[in-house]
Amino acid sequence: MLQIIDLAFGYGEKPLYSGVNFRISKGQKVGLVGPNGSGKSTILSIIRGVEHGYTGKVKLVGSISLVPQEIKYDPVMDASPTVRSYVDPNNLFADYEIHKMFKGLELNVTLEHDPKTLSGGQKTKLALARALNENPDILLLDEPTNFMDISGKRWVMKFLSEYQGAVIVISHDLELMDTAIDKILAVTPYNGKIEEYKGNYTEYLKLKADKEQNLKKELEIKSRHLKRTEERYNNSRAVATKSILRRKVEREREGLPETPAVIKKISIRLPEPKRIGEVPIKTVEIKKNYGDLKVLRGVDFTILRGERIALIGSNGTGKSTFIKILMDMVKPDSGEVRKNSELSVGYYSQEFETFDFNKSVIDTFCEFTKMHEGMARSFLGKFLLAGSKALQRVGSLSGGEKTRLSIACLTGKDNNLLILDEPTTYLDVMSQRIILEALKEYKGTMIIVSHSPEFMKELKPTKAYFFPEHKMLYWDDELLDKVEEV
Repeated sequence: MLQIIDLAFGYGEKPLYSGVNFRISKGQKVGLVGPNGSGKSTILSIIRGVEHGYTGKVKLVGSISLVPQEIKYDPVMDASPTVRSYVDPNNLFADYEIHKMFKGLELNVTLEHDPKTLSGGQKTKLALARALNENPDILLLDEPTNFMDISGKRWVMKFLSEYQGAVIVISHDLELMDTAIDKILAVTPYNGKIEEYKGNYTEYLKLKADKEQNLKKELEIKSRHLKRTEERYNNSRAVATKSILRRKVEREREGLPETPAVIKKISIRLPEPKRIGEVPIKTVEIKKNYGDLKVLRGVDFTILRGERIALIGSNGTGKSTFIKILMDMVKPDSGEVRKNSELSVGYYSQEFETFDFNKSVIDTFCEFTKMHEGMARSFLGKFLLAGSKALQRVGSLSGGEKTRLSIACLTGKDNNLLILDEPTTYLDVMSQRIILEALKEYKGTMIIVSHSPEFMKELKPTKAYFFPEHKMLYWDDELLDKVEEV
């Protein structure tokens, strides 16, 4: 169905892939994994025929549909006046058939709704519905559970387990990759290869660890042999013997196994929060409608200095809208937002609305933090955005790299309130852990949106605010069930 033969690709002089070979058969469920920025989404673009400049062959039999990583910037969705026109552009399905799919996805919108006003999770569900309606032979899913609530994630997992076509999934959702995948293609950035492993993600991690351990042992043995040969060469005085030993040294050096390079880790330390009064921010009777859809119905919200408040609710209940009202990015229909005069907000947006995608990484960072370029370059290096990466357009970064830039902007400035809308989205597991540990140590005030019970359990909010009920509760671990339910 799909075969990649001797694929090589790079940006400029930098090779990204070299000698890549793999095959995907009918009905296979394949997970494509690798660190942020390793080129996973690029592989999908090559398969789709929208990325050129590669060498090698891509043999494809059948049709392809894609659910992209960053739905907000889908030009087809932007150009569609209604949900129906987007999800069924050729008018092939009856309304009840579309509603049935929406019910499965728990997508509670009308067919005449403007898709541009939907939440990130609703847009992802809508893009998935459109892709499924195309009934492709190969379905490409790039972080399909981003921004989704738990019910949506479970529907995706159930769907993939029953889907008859082939699927290639890029995801850092461990539960999804363990439930729905039967083969792993792992990008290895240190050598530009893609290695194949049978089984799900957990099985891949075990096989990978075993492989690396065996390579380490082989390297130790061969390194000892090489050292002895080098010593004999250095101690030899006979010309003929020395010549033989030199060639042996060269052969043994070439025979050393290629081992994974040490993956660099991002380094995060949030600054001490600036001083602020007892009530950093509060709202009074905030209301917001989108047409006939009542999103916020009289929100009274108060956060005290040092509190961590989790915003909890299913997709489309108004969490992101409320945050954007706090940030003055959306104007409420009525009500008031009261802010302390000393308030300084660090905002992480799940859809990166605060970035100009045409600006460079370094210019964007300097604009947000007011840091001079020399210090900015050093700071960005801690987030693996150094060198030529700092000169790239923000729009050319992967989702994980955009997330790292956004977090870098937060940490490069003294704030006394952090507003975080799904801060671990797009990040690989290692980076998620590092950011979580930094947030746990932060002494300032926080408003957090996350659909991850694991993330919330470790972050330990002080309170939870529920949408659409608009009620505040003190946090305890029993509320983790609410995170899962919504």
